[in-house]
Amino acid sequence: MPGENLSRDEARERAALLSVEGYEVSLDLRSAVGGTDAGPRTFRSVTTIRFRSAEPGAATFADLIAPSVTAVSLNGRDLDPGAVFDGTRILLEDLAEDNELVVDAQCAYSRTGEGMHRFVDPEDGEVYLYTQYEPADSRRVFANFEQPDLKAPFRFEVRAPEGWVVWSNGVGELADGVWKFAETKPISTYITAFVAGPYHYVTDSYERVFEDGTRLEIPLGAMCRKGLARHFDSDDVFLVTKQGLDFFHDNFDYPYPFGKYDQAFVPEYNLGAMENPGLVTFREEFIFRGRVTQASYERRANVILHEMAHMWFGDLVTMVWWDDLWLKESFADFMGTFSMVEATRFTNGWITFANNRKSWAYRADQLPSTHPITADIRDLEDAKLNFDGITYAKGASVLKQLVAYVGRDAFLEGARRYFKRHAYGNTQLGDLLSVLEETSGRDMATWSRSWLQTAGVNSLTPQVILSAEGRVTELAILQEAAESHPELRPHRVAVGLYRRSPDGAVERYARAEVDVEGPRTIVGELVGTEAPDLVLVNDDDLTYCKIRFDEGSLAALRDGLGDITDPLARALCWSALWNLTRDALMPPRDFIDLVLRFAGRETDIGVLQMLHAWANSALTHYAAPEWRGEGGRLLAEGALRELRLTEPGSQHQLTWARFFAAVASGEADLQLLQGLLEGTAKIDGLEVDQELRWAFLEPLAAHGVADEGAIAAELARDDTASGKRHQVRCLAARPSAAVKAQAWASVVESDSLSNALVEATIAGFAQSSHRELTAPYASKYFEVIERVWGERSIQIGMDVVKGLFPSLQDSRETLEAADAWLAAHGAAAPALRRLVLEARDDLARVLLGQACDVGTVD
Repeated sequence: MPGENLSRDEARERAALLSVEGYEVSLDLRSAVGGTDAGPRTFRSVTTIRFRSAEPGAATFADLIAPSVTAVSLNGRDLDPGAVFDGTRILLEDLAEDNELVVDAQCAYSRTGEGMHRFVDPEDGEVYLYTQYEPADSRRVFANFEQPDLKAPFRFEVRAPEGWVVWSNGVGELADGVWKFAETKPISTYITAFVAGPYHYVTDSYERVFEDGTRLEIPLGAMCRKGLARHFDSDDVFLVTKQGLDFFHDNFDYPYPFGKYDQAFVPEYNLGAMENPGLVTFREEFIFRGRVTQASYERRANVILHEMAHMWFGDLVTMVWWDDLWLKESFADFMGTFSMVEATRFTNGWITFANNRKSWAYRADQLPSTHPITADIRDLEDAKLNFDGITYAKGASVLKQLVAYVGRDAFLEGARRYFKRHAYGNTQLGDLLSVLEETSGRDMATWSRSWLQTAGVNSLTPQVILSAEGRVTELAILQEAAESHPELRPHRVAVGLYRRSPDGAVERYARAEVDVEGPRTIVGELVGTEAPDLVLVNDDDLTYCKIRFDEGSLAALRDGLGDITDPLARALCWSALWNLTRDALMPPRDFIDLVLRFAGRETDIGVLQMLHAWANSALTHYAAPEWRGEGGRLLAEGALRELRLTEPGSQHQLTWARFFAAVASGEADLQLLQGLLEGTAKIDGLEVDQELRWAFLEPLAAHGVADEGAIAAELARDDTASGKRHQVRCLAARPSAAVKAQAWASVVESDSLSNALVEATIAGFAQSSHRELTAPYASKYFEVIERVWGERSIQIGMDVVKGLFPSLQDSRETLEAADAWLAAHGAAAPALRRLVLEARDDLARVLLGQACDVGTVD
């Protein structure tokens, strides 16, 4: 739609012209209940904006995406909605110095998780609402100037169905049937928020007395759907919340500035969470309906603390434009783990960071769409796609290295000055660098050019020369970069030397830190040490790089990876081996063999879960097609063996049970899964709760063992919103051409499904065992994606374009089809082209991995 994709140049022009003094927004959400869903369901939205213009007589526009506008007035002058509103923008001409705009519109409820999302709980028929805006969907709820640097205070009022409670950023009170909320501090439009409905709500409070005797009291709240209330462990949510507030107050020296702190766990949420000040929203999957491992609780704690860090990095101080998205996301990603390790029970969080988050970054940084951490964001579609592994995980990795470079005290003092200097304002890269230069005395411009303003990941490889007596005479680190991004960077690294002890353990016996500069750096401190079995570059995970091994170290890992006693060192080695596999430097079947031999000894549950995911990916994508059957049999045998050997009732047993279900394909394996579902088979200590039942049912459906009747019977046991999503996924997973056609049509040719059910349908459609069934859709994909992108919201467009790319048709023909589409659609939306280009690159990497697996890589 014209004007929906706001450009950076337009935002700059408007910011130079306008300053916004305040918003008053009135919503009538009583239409959320009752009536029918024939046609778009709408609600009334009345917005008053007071703003100043630097150039009286100039023209600008306000943003609004709505089915219709009833009335528009500017400075008391009525404007014709048909003349000034084009569906996305309201033209404002002949501005005065002081202006008042009033817009009365009918806005649409959403089923895509963008704007005002409306959800009907199938369990009890209750309706729940919440908003999600980032980067630019508040304009689907009220008229505004939708860009982060036009901050203003907001006053909200809401009429809601009787019996409902409404929450927003400020404290609300119900008077005469209207919820009225306290005026906010100056904030950006994209972090305003509403949650409304019959939510289950729990309260607590946080108190802190500062050194000067000042007392800070923060009302705490947490909410979820009534159907999830019995599963809601709000005590743990509040515990982590209070621990986080303690940590940030100890280190930021700036009291939490937004009054209350509500946390809403909402249905059909597209993201992990969103940092709306005073009203943080989370996906409700963080409320666990069944037994989960500690990794799930750690992940939830990390997200709670990530969003809390945003209260300072992002909400109090906000980037001018999405180019500097990293100013909030990289910091929140880093601070989430930093605070979690130091303030909560999850003290091994840096292991998860090294093994999980950085894996996301390494993949993103090797795509053709990789970009510097400070990115070039031309428009809102660019912004939407840059919530990626570079902006989050690579940025956080670089900040972790920055702390090692400037020192913890200088880093935190820089943050404190940054908050105080720019509170309620907007910043760019230079604003942060200037305070860090002040506090550290370091040349931040040089560091920034290397780490923030260039793309790509370096590889670091040890080179060891030994004397005849078996001592190190020289140890060097070789630094390499891809041809496409040849930058060699300064790295502060630790180099660890490991050897096998008499009792069989592989332990570190020497360590040295060194600044890596250029293509070859000598580690002089380790000269003269005894010969190592393993050299681990980037020990302790101080920098951001791909770790490589010399031949001796690689041989030592093949013989005894499971004998490494330090869990972080072990995790770093696993991550490095997976990178070798993805880079076609290790045959995928060799990686799978390592998992089969050593994963059963992995103590860190998060690492184990990553190993399972990587092994499954190695089998599904990177292994030679002719070996997949054998590889699948070996993985299923290994998973079942570990499932039976692990401690009954342990989280490791649960993890192996889920992995077994994911790789089961043989008749005996499927019979066991069916027996576990029906209660005719048993594994000591394994409790098959409802979530695990669905995990077992999907492979049964995919292999034709469970039919539509069995899936319906399972839904009858679990007739909930979660059960419905599982049912839709299982239905689409059935091995039938008619089923695949129906699933394709429901996603591609219809917009009747909600975002959550689109996601579930795509997941069921794309089964690795159904390559022949889905082959006809490879050509169809390239025929429809441009139309889908133009017709659907960007979130659904992204889900379809990424989820339905024919990655399972892993052939040269599919690669050529992608190339042909890219060549023929040079004028397609850049964001759409980026998604196709990324998927095409993944496929090319897969084909190289398959060639490596049969020994045909050059």
